[in-house]
Amino acid sequence: MGLLDGKNAIITGSARGIGRATAELFAREGARVLINDIDGDVAEQAASEIQGETAVFAGDLTDPEVPDQLVRKAMDEFGSVDILVNNAGYTWDGVVHKMSDEQFQAMLDIHTVAPFRLIRALAPHWREAAKAEKAEGREVFRKIVNVSSISGTMGNAGQINYSAAKSAVVGMTKTLAKEWGAFKINVNAVAFGFVETRLTQAKEQGETVERDGERIELGIPEQMRQMAAMLIPLGRPAQPEEAAGPVLFLCSELSNYVHGQVLNVTGGQFGGMYT
Repeated sequence: MGLLDGKNAIITGSARGIGRATAELFAREGARVLINDIDGDVAEQAASEIQGETAVFAGDLTDPEVPDQLVRKAMDEFGSVDILVNNAGYTWDGVVHKMSDEQFQAMLDIHTVAPFRLIRALAPHWREAAKAEKAEGREVFRKIVNVSSISGTMGNAGQINYSAAKSAVVGMTKTLAKEWGAFKINVNAVAFGFVETRLTQAKEQGETVERDGERIELGIPEQMRQMAAMLIPLGRPAQPEEAAGPVLFLCSELSNYVHGQVLNVTGGQFGGMYT
């Protein structure tokens, strides 16, 4: 018996990094998983390598029409959706006095607006199902996990755009928890610290992401990577698989009474202004 037997999950950005590790873990625990990435070939490859039942949806989540299309795809493939993990995103770092409006808005679009649209797209399916279940005297819990960051909860120099977007995720999570708790929809967030992904690898490796024909550098300078590791009481960054575990907890029945919370997954790192 798996923790997610019979459940159907959407995990955005699930062809690599934390999303991929989460998709693999969910599949092992019995869930059917919709794999999503902006790159269709990467998404198809990931789906083929994951042991379990998967479907694939490739598309740019910042396109206003794509979130509705993604939800329709999941409904068509699985018949229902029980779990949404809003994980997709990237970084576009810079100091505030050199940051353009486009650079700032890009982070809001992918980290805040896209999750909002996906949640809104699920609303009619989940609310109507919950009303019917209540009328029958049944409690059926559904799950939303929004991925935030300690950049959003504590701030991080050079990431005013990313920090603003991830902070907005926290406010969105807490508000939605108040609105949708009556429908037995658990809404929580995870705030990750330093996790080993292409977003935190050494910038010197030259990893990039393409946006509107522009190549955006990913990663952080190696010197900053070494300094960051020194701030973590556990002494090292997390691996994606270690980040996936807390997401599984929040999407399982073990967390049915955990609601409107932000779970810090940081190895004990608390280096910033926190309220």
